[in-house]
Amino acid sequence: MSPSSDGPTPPESQPRADAVRATPAVQLVVMGVSGSGKSSVAERLAQRLGCELAEGDTFHSAANLAKMRAGVPLDDRDRGPWLRDLAAWIQERDRAGRCAVVTCSALKRAYRDVLRAASAHLAFVHLAGTPELLAKRVHARTGHFMPERLLASQLAALEPLGADERGVTIDVTAPLEEVVAAALAALKLDPAATATSP
Repeated sequence: MSPSSDGPTPPESQPRADAVRATPAVQLVVMGVSGSGKSSVAERLAQRLGCELAEGDTFHSAANLAKMRAGVPLDDRDRGPWLRDLAAWIQERDRAGRCAVVTCSALKRAYRDVLRAASAHLAFVHLAGTPELLAKRVHARTGHFMPERLLASQLAALEPLGADERGVTIDVTAPLEEVVAAALAALKLDPAATATSP
């Protein structure tokens, strides 16, 4: 997808490290479709690592939220400003040397490129499950703006992490604490070494 003023465009790029560094500047994006458990996993990762937490959905515009509540999938023009706001939030923490965990569906590589450009220390935690499991979770969820019928469009749009993308894919069939432990182990993150500096 070619960059435009409306679609996703990365912020000012920074040099990237070859591996995730267990420093206060580590940035994690917990990604996946609806029902994958992004909020729960991100909250526990932030607690374990002593990082600041942001819920990506809170960065959506009122227009975006209205579309999703109506069951209308967002397009790239809708997502562009949202992704740039998320990237700016990540970049601000990175430059301050503060670790952060943020939730974001990050369905397409182009979307992840916008976020990746915000920090040299960013990695993705992709929460994956079978369509049946995800549908069951979404159906059981209450009080969320995302209707169940949008899950199919998210799964169709999803581009899994490429071999050259820094991150890990975790099966969400396991209990929450096992998912969190698996993510920390795969990314070689030591909770004792990543606590945010005062």
